[in-house]
Amino acid sequence: MDTDVLARRLRALVGEHAVITDRQQLRTYECDGLTHYKVVPALVVLAETTVHVAAAVTECAREGIPFVARGSGTGLSGGALPHADGVLIVLSRMRQILEVDRANQRAVVEPGVINLQLSDTTRSEGYYYAPDPSSQQVCSIGGNVAENSGGAHCLKYGFTTNHVTGLEFVTPRGDVVVLGGKAPDPTGYDLLGAVVGSEGTLGVATQVTVRLTRTPEDVSTLLAAFASTDQAGAAVSAIIGAGVIPAAIEMMDALAIEAAEEAVHCDYPAGAGAVLIVEIDGPAADVQHVFAEVERHCREADAFEIRIAADDAERALFWKGRKSAFAAVGRISPDYIVQDGVIPRTALPEVLRQIAALSTDSGVRVANVFHAGDGNLHPLVLFDESRPGEGERAEEVSGAILDLCIEHGGSITGEHGVGSDKAKFMPRMFTDDDLDTMQLVRCAFDPDSISNPGKIFPTPRLCGERPGRHQGVHPLAESGVAEVF
Repeated sequence: MDTDVLARRLRALVGEHAVITDRQQLRTYECDGLTHYKVVPALVVLAETTVHVAAAVTECAREGIPFVARGSGTGLSGGALPHADGVLIVLSRMRQILEVDRANQRAVVEPGVINLQLSDTTRSEGYYYAPDPSSQQVCSIGGNVAENSGGAHCLKYGFTTNHVTGLEFVTPRGDVVVLGGKAPDPTGYDLLGAVVGSEGTLGVATQVTVRLTRTPEDVSTLLAAFASTDQAGAAVSAIIGAGVIPAAIEMMDALAIEAAEEAVHCDYPAGAGAVLIVEIDGPAADVQHVFAEVERHCREADAFEIRIAADDAERALFWKGRKSAFAAVGRISPDYIVQDGVIPRTALPEVLRQIAALSTDSGVRVANVFHAGDGNLHPLVLFDESRPGEGERAEEVSGAILDLCIEHGGSITGEHGVGSDKAKFMPRMFTDDDLDTMQLVRCAFDPDSISNPGKIFPTPRLCGERPGRHQGVHPLAESGVAEVF
């Protein structure tokens, strides 16, 4: 369908200024947080209501046009990468907190609401929203739903899927349906569970009902410095093995600490090969008891320095270094890949040693900053795209790290999603039957495959074609000899 005709139809439905077709303006949306991959969409719809979203999707369904939903664009797996011939539906104007139901500990929000905005709004009433991705100051609740996002405190409180009880949802045919509600356990098939974490391949959430968590009576935060990641990993295993579940256990290695220091001057202990940030929350008496036990395990694992946050300002400084780490590596490397894989917690020391060996053998630096308590790794693979071959070597190291995660019984993603970036790794983790079953679920929602196509599932390759990054249209596809589907 001609783009100009489509734009005219959409403008009639959603308003003149809510449709973008100017090439320069479209480039604003050519990628999400994974800037390695860029695709300029055919046009953009700036939706302000559910009616706008449903109208845009209905029009796409009628013409068989692919569409992609996008929130703040902070995703790190290319999940919101546009389709060159499709419509990008941007939800960032839908940012109203529609209801705070304190009695039922629920809030109803539009998908563009910023994660931290919800906690800031409800904190004065004694509640907050527990899932806290590192990007919580800018990421949207709708994006969190799409990726089933986690965060530092998900060790104790669970991921997004544990905090969403209802959705208003536009299906790939443009129907508006409601899944779940304020009640915790709706009857029937768990369609809500299927949608959360489906990366936009089953439709578009336009309202989200979330669980609010009571603000804890007391919080204590500890920063422990170790000579090596082995020692820090041993402390993590000892803490969890003792039956202690802190609100958060975060680890940073020497290179990640260096980056954070350069960026935000967090004043972490000098000479540390690794630091742990451990936070305990809950009733005051429990916090004091558990905190003493955590401190003992850190000392027994040879922590050479332990600091305890004296007040909220010092606690904020501890977290400032950790939460700025992703952006901070930009100070020590012009380009980097934020990888996301999961391993069993007990495998931490071994896998970190193997990542260090990969780094040494390849000459590609890797900084590690991650949620150590639940084994959710975030290796930052550093490179310089301007140097021939460095980008490709970085991608090889990044992929080899995911292979390590699978070999140790883990997963290729913890909280960033599969997106465009890791679709090619799905066959390494799942059988053909597994992938076929997933496709059956998808087809039940989206039989025409127009909702965020090209994500999660691998695209069949031609004989002899190597997996990896490719640019432009394949010559055989361009000549009409082969079809990419």
